[in-house]
Amino acid sequence: MRLLLFFKTGGLGDVAYALPKELVKQGVDIRVVLPYYSTMPAKYKEDIKELLHFRVQVGWKSMYCGVKTLELEGVTYYFIDNQAYFNRPSLYGQMDDAERFGFFSLAICEMMEKIDFIPDVVHVNDWHTAMVPVLLVDKYHWVEAYQGIRKVITIHNIRFQGVYDPSILTSIFGTGMNIYHEAGVKYYENVNFMKGGINFSDVVTTVSPSYANEIQTQEFGEGLEGTLRYNSWKIRGIINGIDYDVNDPETDPKLEFHFSVDDLTGKAANKAALQERLGLEVNPDIPLITSVGRLTDQKGYQLVQEKTEELLNARDVQIAILGTGEEEYENSFRYFAAKYPDRFAAVIDFDITLAQQMYAGADLFLMPSAFEPCGLSQMISLRYGTLPIVHETGGLKDTVVPYNSYTGEGTGFTFIDFSGYALLGTIYRALDVYENQPKAWAEMVREAMSSDFSWKEPAKDYLDVYQSLVNE
Repeated sequence: MRLLLFFKTGGLGDVAYALPKELVKQGVDIRVVLPYYSTMPAKYKEDIKELLHFRVQVGWKSMYCGVKTLELEGVTYYFIDNQAYFNRPSLYGQMDDAERFGFFSLAICEMMEKIDFIPDVVHVNDWHTAMVPVLLVDKYHWVEAYQGIRKVITIHNIRFQGVYDPSILTSIFGTGMNIYHEAGVKYYENVNFMKGGINFSDVVTTVSPSYANEIQTQEFGEGLEGTLRYNSWKIRGIINGIDYDVNDPETDPKLEFHFSVDDLTGKAANKAALQERLGLEVNPDIPLITSVGRLTDQKGYQLVQEKTEELLNARDVQIAILGTGEEEYENSFRYFAAKYPDRFAAVIDFDITLAQQMYAGADLFLMPSAFEPCGLSQMISLRYGTLPIVHETGGLKDTVVPYNSYTGEGTGFTFIDFSGYALLGTIYRALDVYENQPKAWAEMVREAMSSDFSWKEPAKDYLDVYQSLVNE
């Protein structure tokens, strides 16, 4: 099978790297297309080859489009080059994002014939490329070679949809207004890229089964719940995986000490090293809770802010937080770190090496997200034998087995009611097991590390989706 996969970078970086690599192993001829961002590391730029260039009509403007290529770990990548659009300090969040990703979507559609690769399936991700299925149906339907292409869109986060003035249909896409209706791209008085992708794709996937159901409700649908319910027959929930080559406690180069499910001495050594690095008391008996993420309401840090002082005054525990985000939370966590220097650490930064050390060196990993389409951090923490504390939502619900005090089974601790009270009670339950039931704790760690969250099974699920479309 031949497959063309499109993705945005940033939040999708882990997925966009690991899923294609696994699909290649399973026999898929896959090509990955992304913008040629100026921020690409130099070590990759050195190996990129110029393939071809052509002009793309963006409304009334004729824009240069270069295509570069690179093969990495068996995957062929194509890069769409236009420095006017992609030589920016950030990947997205620019004033002209509608035009930038409109150009990218048009370039994707037009490059396929030019590189002599017509896929069986086009797979797009989130709003940035959600107009590709729309364009293939509306603007490029006359291209005979494209008429058999099936279309899949994956929703990673329904909150971000690409909503713009309807004038862009003419000024950017050159389609006119014939798709501006409720079964097309019309969203109140605007154009909605994500809505178009949902309506014009053959299959809609989300990054966890629970999230597939949640986004069809008013609470989580972000205004598109009606569109999603209308298209419910083609929605599939497929849980993400994590790259087991990168996230391996036995070989991870970011760790000072390696360990395995059969020998956890290295984990204890990593805890001591982490405590020392963060300025916490080096003590193997004090439970260490870490959290890595964006410091936002979505990630539930308002609950952490609310209950940190009460927790530190009630129990002998250490907390370490790594991330950046809303200023309120950054300042709150700095305050706690100053007030409790040997028990609370706040690193307001983006540090990949420290993140891995916090996954590996802690006893508990805190992830109380208000909503979480899938989440990767909880799966990484499980891989490293650090038991997660999570809110039962989206992918967190699908990946963390709540501890059962009667059977001793479980891989973490969960709470249903999104409140500081529920979070604190769950932390207390986890600490009680850690302090008073060492055998049960050890068994949970073994169960967590033995869980399989590699990309092997999710890739098979995606392959099943592709095959079902091609065989129709």
